[in-house]
Amino acid sequence: MHNDTVTLYRPTGPAELRLVENAGFRAWPPRLPDQPIFYPVTNRQYAEQIARDWNVPASGYGCVTRFEVRRSFMDQFPVQQVGGGLHTEWWVPAERLEELNANIVGLIEVVAEFGTLPLL
Repeated sequence: MHNDTVTLYRPTGPAELRLVENAGFRAWPPRLPDQPIFYPVTNRQYAEQIARDWNVPASGYGCVTRFEVRRSFMDQFPVQQVGGGLHTEWWVPAERLEELNANIVGLIEVVAEFGTLPLL
C-alpha cells in the first residue's frame, strides 16, 4: 500500500469478474438498478468470507479482488461497520462509481479463488 492510495478488496462472482476482465481489469461495471451502493471491503479476510460463503453457493465460484484507489477520493467515504470487527466496508453511491474507476491506480487483481469458474 502506498501513502497516497488505499487498498480495497471486493468479493466477486463470475459474471462481475467477466465484466471486469472485459474492462481490462481497470474498472468496475455499472451497478444494476437495484444496487444503489458499490461496497468494497477493507480487508481480505472479510472478502474471502463473502466469496466463499455467498458467491460459491450462489454460482459455484467466488474470488477476492484487490485494487488501489487514490486516498483523496476514498477519504470522502467513511468506513462502515456492518457486523463483527472484520466486517467493514466503504459505501460508494452507484452514481459515483465512474469517479471511483477513474481513481483506480494500477489493475484490479484476483488474489484468491474459491470453487470453479464456469466456462463461457
